[in-house]
Amino acid sequence: MSQFITSDGTTLFYRDAGHGQPILFAASWAMDSRAWGRYMLHFQARGFRCIALDRRGHGRSDDPGHGYQLDRLADDLAELAEHLDLRDAIVVTHSMASGECTRMLARHGSSRFARVVFLAPVAPSYVEGSRAPWSMDEATTELAVAAIARDLPQWLAANADDFFLPADTGTTPEYVRYTIDCILDASLQALVECFRAKRVDQRAELAALELPLLVIHGDRDASEPVQQGRALAALVQGTRYLEYAGAPHGLYHTHFERIVADIEAFIGETAAS
Repeated sequence: MSQFITSDGTTLFYRDAGHGQPILFAASWAMDSRAWGRYMLHFQARGFRCIALDRRGHGRSDDPGHGYQLDRLADDLAELAEHLDLRDAIVVTHSMASGECTRMLARHGSSRFARVVFLAPVAPSYVEGSRAPWSMDEATTELAVAAIARDLPQWLAANADDFFLPADTGTTPEYVRYTIDCILDASLQALVECFRAKRVDQRAELAALELPLLVIHGDRDASEPVQQGRALAALVQGTRYLEYAGAPHGLYHTHFERIVADIEAFIGETAAS
């Protein structure tokens, strides 16, 4: 089993398979490396080394009871890249992990990385007084946190349709159940504190990002509205922005074939430039 110990003594699990240019996958809030299984198989077959981390308190990683703030989560990603001595790596993130990646690059630099992909990213800022109207305010955040803490299984079930839009995307009940089961493996403390962790202002960090960036967002995203992807792309000079009509927040699953094709095209374009 692949594990490493962080600088604060936490043992984190990661998946590591294949050979070639590395792709580091980082999952959304509540999900772990299992979300990337199909991607890892796809890109391994195309000559890439694929690595996916279980965030602390998730999956097979330790649940230390602390460290669920954005700086520490970003440090965990950076320390994994250092542990594996990654070079010229591509980072692919979904949802909350875009904020972790942005903070990682701000705190640790980009020397190990070549390009970045954000799927359904979080808003540039959730801080009151600086956030846009479409980003979640603090009161709404706390209502969601209270519902999660009170009855997580019910909250997940109630939000599953919006997450996958199964009637339109063909997502099976079995896959919805699998996703919920993965989330129920996580520490409730980690889920609550990580949900709050995105309440930061990352506009300056995003504006300073110099790596080639691909942003993909669905226009039916009920979790992180599509305006977030548009705003983020406008902050980062030279971003390639793709908007998928009819795609929900769970587009990593519902639009897999299109996403991997767009990532491959992005890698090819930026490698040739």
